Amino acid sequence: MWLNPEEILLKNAFKLWLTEKDNEYFVLQRRRGYGEGGGGLTGLLVGTLDTVLDSTSKVAPFRILHHRPDSQVYWSIACGVTKEEIVQHWDWLQQNIMRTLSVFDSSDDITSFVQGKIRGLIAEEGKSSMVLEEDPEKFREALLRFEKWFELPPQEKLVTYYSCSYWRGKVPCQGWLYLSTNFLSFYSYLLGSEVKLVISWDEIWKLEKTANVILTESIHVLAHGEDHYFSMLMHLNETFVIMEQLADYSIKRLFDKEAFKKEPALSDPMQITKRGLEAHAKSAQFRTFFRLPNEENLLEAHESFLWVPFCHFNTLGKICLSENYLCFASQDGSQCHIIIPMREVVNVEKPDSSSKALTVCVRGKRAVRFSEVRDYQRLANSIRSRCGISPSPQHSASSGVIRGECQSLINHFEDNPEDVTLMVGQKDSSKAVSTEALMTVFHPQDVENLDPKMLKEKMKEQSWNIHFSEYGRGTSMFFTRKTRDLIVRGVPEALRGELWMLFSGAVNDMATHPGYYTEVVEQSLGTSTLATDEIERDLHRSLPEHPAFQSDTGISALRRVLTAYAYRNPKIGYCQAMNILTSVLLLYAKEEEAFWLLVAVCERMLPDYFNRRIIGALVDQAVFEDLIRENLPQLVEHMTDLSFFSSVSLSWFLTLFISVLPIESAVNVVDCFFYDGIKAILQLGLAVLDYNMDALISCHDDAEAVTILSKFFDSVTNKDSPLPSTVQQASVGHNDNSSRLNVDISELIREAYEKYGNIRSEEVESSRKRNKLYVIQTLEDTTKQNVIRVVSQEVKFSASNLDELYNLFKRQHFLSCYWTMQSPALLHHDPSLAYLEQYQLGFQQFSVLFSLLEPWGFCTTKSTLSLWVFRLIDENQDGLVNFKEFCWAIDTLCCGSFTNKLKFLFKLHLPPAFDLPEDGVIRKSPERGRGKVDLQAYLKQWQNEILKKEETIKDLPRINQNQFIQFSKTLYNIFQGDPEEETLYRAVAHVTSLLLRMEEVGRRLQETSSPTEPTKPSGASAAEEESSAEDASSPPESSDTTSSNNSQDAGTEVDWSFSFEQVLASLLNEPVIVRFFERPCDIQHKLAQARVAQLKLKVN
Repeated sequence: MWLNPEEILLKNAFKLWLTEKDNEYFVLQRRRGYGEGGGGLTGLLVGTLDTVLDSTSKVAPFRILHHRPDSQVYWSIACGVTKEEIVQHWDWLQQNIMRTLSVFDSSDDITSFVQGKIRGLIAEEGKSSMVLEEDPEKFREALLRFEKWFELPPQEKLVTYYSCSYWRGKVPCQGWLYLSTNFLSFYSYLLGSEVKLVISWDEIWKLEKTANVILTESIHVLAHGEDHYFSMLMHLNETFVIMEQLADYSIKRLFDKEAFKKEPALSDPMQITKRGLEAHAKSAQFRTFFRLPNEENLLEAHESFLWVPFCHFNTLGKICLSENYLCFASQDGSQCHIIIPMREVVNVEKPDSSSKALTVCVRGKRAVRFSEVRDYQRLANSIRSRCGISPSPQHSASSGVIRGECQSLINHFEDNPEDVTLMVGQKDSSKAVSTEALMTVFHPQDVENLDPKMLKEKMKEQSWNIHFSEYGRGTSMFFTRKTRDLIVRGVPEALRGELWMLFSGAVNDMATHPGYYTEVVEQSLGTSTLATDEIERDLHRSLPEHPAFQSDTGISALRRVLTAYAYRNPKIGYCQAMNILTSVLLLYAKEEEAFWLLVAVCERMLPDYFNRRIIGALVDQAVFEDLIRENLPQLVEHMTDLSFFSSVSLSWFLTLFISVLPIESAVNVVDCFFYDGIKAILQLGLAVLDYNMDALISCHDDAEAVTILSKFFDSVTNKDSPLPSTVQQASVGHNDNSSRLNVDISELIREAYEKYGNIRSEEVESSRKRNKLYVIQTLEDTTKQNVIRVVSQEVKFSASNLDELYNLFKRQHFLSCYWTMQSPALLHHDPSLAYLEQYQLGFQQFSVLFSLLEPWGFCTTKSTLSLWVFRLIDENQDGLVNFKEFCWAIDTLCCGSFTNKLKFLFKLHLPPAFDLPEDGVIRKSPERGRGKVDLQAYLKQWQNEILKKEETIKDLPRINQNQFIQFSKTLYNIFQGDPEEETLYRAVAHVTSLLLRMEEVGRRLQETSSPTEPTKPSGASAAEEESSAEDASSPPESSDTTSSNNSQDAGTEVDWSFSFEQVLASLLNEPVIVRFFERPCDIQHKLAQARVAQLKLKVN
């Protein structure tokens, strides 16, 4: 590897280096302790220094230096891991540089020329791969170490590296941590003790920062049941974030390919960089905080002050700019933020360069002022360019008018704070598919009704109107602590739909996709899928007691929204609980608004909740358990197993408490959810448990605890709800309300915010990432246990061997996915399929793993025999093999009886294995996980499997001439390299000759008994027997040289054939063959070898 020329002094360096070659201008040196005579104490000391110290020499045992005869100064210009590599560089210098150097008169010119040439070579090499790295020179050195130490496939992309200590028990090993796209790797070499660790990201169960008495701060990694601790990191937080990103990246790419496709920035595993991961993490945090569409990315961030209206103060915070939004969030505890869509911006002004301020004017005669922006000029230009505001001459007149309007607005605003009418925005009056929200249709408000509840509702509306007048309404509204206080007190019925749209960010989705919902409804109408069938079944189970869903109006709207969403997002389709949530959304929002609210909930606010494995809900339940341990220690002491709360709280998370609370109380919870996200649900869950603490501690079993919580939820009321009794559900099915103490939902929510409001959204997101690894690995482990339980009934392998075999099979599936997104195995992976079908191998992946595990070494990775085995075990001929099929093949060859092994080899030379094109192409590739599932076909398939009788040797067809010749060659291939190879060859030749004679005798007897049939001349028969015997009994060089895999028509001649019984009986007469096939196979040793060699035999 060429190095950027660096000046070094060799006064004491010769103690560590030996000169191998030299000439007038260059020296090739070898590191002491490497190569010949490199053992002993010298090798130990040098090896330790090379690992601990951060220099190129620590792994490059060879180097080339440039020097001048008149100077003691040398320049390092190249290094190499092997002698061949460094000699190649030396030869290049001899051929391309040495001849040119004789032209120069000055030694300084010679050095300048050499340095320039080497830098040119480095620049040429780095154009493709190193251009994105912060320090290409150091990164190239680290890459050299990484490739040498771990010997991973060259496609593996190193992302970053850190110096750290790895703890083996209580002993720290100082070394280097390497983080690459698919692996976490560590290397240490101290006084002859080498530590090498390689963990795949998809095998990690837990990743967290920890601290204890010995380790003040460290990173804990749990994989394969083993704990690994890394400490002494200079940048521990940075390291942990990168590790977290890579683990999450791997999980998404390998387990959730649909979600991964939505992130084009990380679509190519070969282009992942540290800088790219950091930018991706910041963008994800930015989108989550401001509830922005998934397409938005954080482009710029600037510290500044924002002038908050009517509070008369500037709040310190950060301006965040994306493709379509300008956002601000305070950092001084005032909890103030604002989201300005670029489509709303009218103009951007810089009123005063001395204060580094700029003013953003938005529609509705409103203005937002930022000050003390360090790079305000560039920010102003960025906003202008993204809004399409041009300072060109043709717009100068209108710009002048707008500039004057904005400036007068600012002046008026500062001088007359009591004049609030200018700050009131206009609501968007876009048309929806449905005319009104269902609550407006089925429960219109009576303006003349002056009962206490309606008066309180009017007071709430008045409070919100005052808030709107002060902080704006609609998009670009200021969100402050006062906004949250109003939310906690309850949202007026008339404003609920509008505020849900605003807080969730759905208002922006709808504004940027005009007509989308109508188009999707038209396209989805009339479609018939599994999702639509489930939707039809659940329509009348959605709030059946509410008048809106006792009529065709509500049911039709619900059907359209759910069907449209299933059409938009077939990965989710339809999941139970979506109907309950959508019903509530339709009560307070117009139909199109309800659709976009559902999009916001399913795709942003509750990611991975509504799919077959409900991973998102399980993750949040794990987060909930962590919060219980932290905030309710008394409960934890009494109920050590918190899995009970996971089971009982699943409906809380999936339906946002709608399924357990009366509808008039549940909507208050939904208010808080749309403002604060999942944090609001977690807080309320803690408050519910805290409220029932004494009762839960005194209960004796889970059933009693469930009863306690059920009664509590029945007692929750909303005393301020203006809804009539026909709509309210609090008293449905319960006649003992008078004897039970009711709990007001507003008080419960207020208590939740007071006690647990200090839970930060950032901590929740961090806990989500940490628990997601564990949840997914738990689901994967459940899948493995179910698969092993099914397969173990049909094979002789032990449970531990099956466990190891499954890990190898799954890793082989992933190896085809690590370095590309287009592998057939990844494209066909669908977690919603049956356990056995989730991980499957195509022919290329199968051939690699099978060649590592089959007992006789007769199948290479690209042999025809591998293809025949693949076709034989691929029962449904879809070009993919599942774990059960793979295990059957390995079990038969390793643990089967002599008869079963021979039958397997015999069937390899019969159709369908032997009689198909040798292309290995997937011929049938059905769509998986989509469309309407034919349940009848599945039931029929299962019935056939149950009724399938055991195959006997009499059921096997006869093997013809070409097939038998290939069968004999396969036997020769199997015996090749065996200690008794010659004896086995002679035995096969004897069996072949015997079978041919038996066939000839049988044919002649048949001809004698049938004199009317035409017979061949005896000469022809003798010649055929002789040539056939020669073909079948001569050992071939390789079975891959033959292409006689198809049964050929022998023209007018009659082919001879054998039954399996004849072949078996003949081979049983050869003890040496019987001994060979009955020889036990050490499957444990095979599995261990395969585990080591699997990465090196990666499929290209």
